[in-house]
Amino acid sequence: MTIRVLIADDQPEVRSALRLVLDAEPDVEVVDEAGDGAEAVRLARQSSPDVAVIDIRMPRLDGIAAIRALTDCATIALTTFDLDEYLFGALQAGATGFLLKDSGPLLLLDAVRAAHRGHGLIDPRLTRRVIRRFAALSPSPATAALSRLTAREHDVLLHLADGLSNAEIARTLWIEEGTVKTHVARILAKLGLRTRVHAVIYAYEHGLTK
Repeated sequence: MTIRVLIADDQPEVRSALRLVLDAEPDVEVVDEAGDGAEAVRLARQSSPDVAVIDIRMPRLDGIAAIRALTDCATIALTTFDLDEYLFGALQAGATGFLLKDSGPLLLLDAVRAAHRGHGLIDPRLTRRVIRRFAALSPSPATAALSRLTAREHDVLLHLADGLSNAEIARTLWIEEGTVKTHVARILAKLGLRTRVHAVIYAYEHGLTK
């Protein structure tokens, strides 16, 4: 299956570089390019991409606002600026992944493929910062949504928070990988979350991690 990608960046040379990397892959196709956030939202409604790669700083509508509006596709935030307000703002807006523009083509491709599978990928240079940020938070009280999880779903959520893949969770819990995928989908639906990244954040916020 070809992964349909929309690119949004206000610099034409950046869009060209991203297209060159993505279109070179047999399983990826760039279906649209946008020069600002408003155009990205408009084009996404027309072309229905699977994944949108969105620059944070753009005119008319910034990347974080565009990510918040793009609810029908996975989104990867992209920026030159290594700032907490961009990182956490993008994740809170619903971004599936977060990359710096110097992350390199291989990480970009990994992020696009991970986003298409419903997984999140954050530049490894920023992962520790995310973990420290949420580990430092005082746990929030358990929500009514959390109480709706089954015992098995709760176990799966804990393993997600530990950074395990579906295959690793399956081996740990002695269940099929397809069953793990089903549990993850149900966890996200019950907790009102969009991606695995947000499930990890939720677990940290609610004191579910060790």
